[in-house]
Amino acid sequence: MNIGFYACLILAIIFGILTFVFFLLKEKGAMLISGFNTLPKHERELYDIAKLSKDQRNSMFIWLLIMCVGALFSFFISQYFAIIAFVVWLIMYFKDVHIDTVKSFEKYKIK
Repeated sequence: MNIGFYACLILAIIFGILTFVFFLLKEKGAMLISGFNTLPKHERELYDIAKLSKDQRNSMFIWLLIMCVGALFSFFISQYFAIIAFVVWLIMYFKDVHIDTVKSFEKYKIK
């Protein structure tokens, strides 16, 4: 039983669903982004919501690809590829995480 394969597969399914949700909701999907949905409405209007939602969708898609590759390699080659996929995903994830909400969405500010 290859637990790494199943873990990568489950996360790939979750990221695939989230990618699809952000694709369907377009700009309305920005309300699903942690931190952005807690901003007051007058502050949310200061940000490019379409770009924010699109970038989140693209991030989810990249995470989906990482987990799919990890699942495939884990199944066919070695279960250690699942660990590599998780490490790569964690690096990609924490690259975009900020404690300060203003800093998180700084690059989406409308000038």
